[in-house]
Amino acid sequence: MMKLILPAMQPPLDPDFRPAAMANRAFHRDAEAAGGAPLVIALERTHGAISRYETVVFPADHPRARENLFYAERLVKFLLWQRGGWKVTIGGPRTIGEHIRRIYTPDGDRAFDYRFMGEQVYRRPLVVEICEAGEAPVASERSQPLGRHLDGCRIGFDLGASDVKVSAVVDGKAIFSDEIVWEPVEQSDPDYHYQRIMAALKEAAEHLPRVDAIGGSSAGVYVDNQPRVASLYRGIPEARFDQIRTMFQRIQREFGAPLEVVNDGEVTALAGSMSLGVNAILGIAMGSSEAVGYVNRAGAITDWLNELAFAPVDYAPAAPADEWSGDRGVGARYFSQQAVFRLAPRVGLTPKGDTKAAKLKSIQKYLEAGHAGTRQIWETIGVYLGYALAHYADFYDIDHALILGRVTSGSGGPIILETAQNLIAREFPELRRIAIQLPDEKSRRVGQSIAAASLPALD
Repeated sequence: MMKLILPAMQPPLDPDFRPAAMANRAFHRDAEAAGGAPLVIALERTHGAISRYETVVFPADHPRARENLFYAERLVKFLLWQRGGWKVTIGGPRTIGEHIRRIYTPDGDRAFDYRFMGEQVYRRPLVVEICEAGEAPVASERSQPLGRHLDGCRIGFDLGASDVKVSAVVDGKAIFSDEIVWEPVEQSDPDYHYQRIMAALKEAAEHLPRVDAIGGSSAGVYVDNQPRVASLYRGIPEARFDQIRTMFQRIQREFGAPLEVVNDGEVTALAGSMSLGVNAILGIAMGSSEAVGYVNRAGAITDWLNELAFAPVDYAPAAPADEWSGDRGVGARYFSQQAVFRLAPRVGLTPKGDTKAAKLKSIQKYLEAGHAGTRQIWETIGVYLGYALAHYADFYDIDHALILGRVTSGSGGPIILETAQNLIAREFPELRRIAIQLPDEKSRRVGQSIAAASLPALD
């Protein structure tokens, strides 16, 4: 285990929190002072795309060399979910490479990640190769434009675990928006998803003279409009999952219009880039989980996964475990309604309601009523965000961060924003360039579905 750092600004409701940003910085500083052995982590994806991350670790004969294993494992975990990859190359001390190879196996500690990346996302076994740092592959990144098509009569939608957000858009202006509560995760019948999504799209279509294009965002990994894996469809048996994979092709045929569906994080970043007129932006949607997207300085997206819901931000041994992956301290438990539900009992509140959306609203009502303890929930999330942004800045080139989603609705968003801004100014003055921004209330709730409408290009 690495040395963990007690944060100077502690979350009011989480005294055990040990931010990854602080631990990594302290480790890197100490390793450099000890003579720093080079470590290169390279990840290969499809079409030969390769990401490369360079750092230093303790020399093999140093008394703290054993800390290298935890440090490298958390880095590999973060990079896999940020950038993706079916092949991981560890260039550096062989003990580190052998450790990573051992835990990324069908029976290893990272069996979930092994299967997810290999079998489900890239459809080939995940492999770990070991070499000297100087022999690691060079970077070869890919990027492409995304959306920004505003012409015509369009429908945009966003699929979350609590609701379907849908908008009717004419020449870039939203003329109708709605949020429809649903419970997709518990469903085992693919027709439930098809019927609910079709109903939402038809509702939006009623407000348009015609439908020229449909654009959508959704949690999960999408390739060619096909869900490869997503938490929304966890209840669907594998024997029936082909009905989910082909669902959007069927919807496209039903409407007879171009249709594009991408990861909801990418649309979050796109929405921020379009509304603010800036690039180098990281979008973070705090809904049923954490959705992240990135628009680079050229205004394009990369082929990275940006699934930071599974990327570690807290190194505390007792950090909350993710119910799906089983790993501790990952983003989904800190930047979503899961965080609200986890923290609410610490101020004597119990989420109530038949759906997750209703449970979140039940806690937000206390916040709007001025309940002091409830404010601490959102202050705690704000502290999480400040330290997480410092961590994310080690992996992304960003000048802007946009936060939105149900958790930021009402008074909660400004509390998170102010807390995170104050923390960065105090703890990470070198990152003051990062402008953290919060859209207006309407954009926070339906901004993704409006931006999603701009995804397809018209012939």
